[in-house]
Amino acid sequence: MDNSENTWSTPLKPGIRVIKKGPLVYQVNPQGRPLRFQPWLGDVFAFLYDVFMTRSVFPKKFHADMERHLAILSKALDDVHGQQVLEIGTGSGAAAAYLPSDNQYTGSDISTGLLKQAVKRFRGAGFATPAFYVASGVDLPFAEESFDLCLCLLSLNFIGSHRAVLKGVHGLLRPGGTFLAAVPVPERIPQGSTIHGDLLSETRLHQLCQEAGFAYQSLNIENGALLYFRAGKSG
Repeated sequence: MDNSENTWSTPLKPGIRVIKKGPLVYQVNPQGRPLRFQPWLGDVFAFLYDVFMTRSVFPKKFHADMERHLAILSKALDDVHGQQVLEIGTGSGAAAAYLPSDNQYTGSDISTGLLKQAVKRFRGAGFATPAFYVASGVDLPFAEESFDLCLCLLSLNFIGSHRAVLKGVHGLLRPGGTFLAAVPVPERIPQGSTIHGDLLSETRLHQLCQEAGFAYQSLNIENGALLYFRAGKSG
């Protein structure tokens, strides 16, 4: 299936071919085989993801409160309606709890196990036609200027090149679009705590956002090691 046949989801870059297997969409290589990735937790352990985040990562790694995290995002997204929304690092679909269901949602993740959980959550939350892609955040298959809002919540430090991600997102957003992120930053991590991934300071993230063409804005909210920020694309 090429972009012209992609009637059930988001427009794709020229030359990208995809197939749909069950509820998930895969890019395919020149031989027609679906592209697959190795998630950090492993798909076989995907069912433990929510327990791991709630009982270990938030209290022991982030020193943050999960309920406060959800409340922060609910408030930040409360007035988002009728938009084309992309999420990089969908995970198990937590955004279904705080993103209004009248938005058109496209989720992406390298874990098929987590995406299958997300499918159930978004459908259960009343999203009409959510789409879920098995894709890397540094090489997304979507056409330029396809989205109004991009979410990247607790995954930016695991994706790889921050510069490449921000540049790619800037291209995917329409004029006036917004990138909303939550990410741990080293200056907020308590001494003795270790958080995996490629961690950048807020100063560096601000700089990279500006280099990508965004206007950076911190939400100025405290929740352990987490930084919440918006980056806007000029209209």
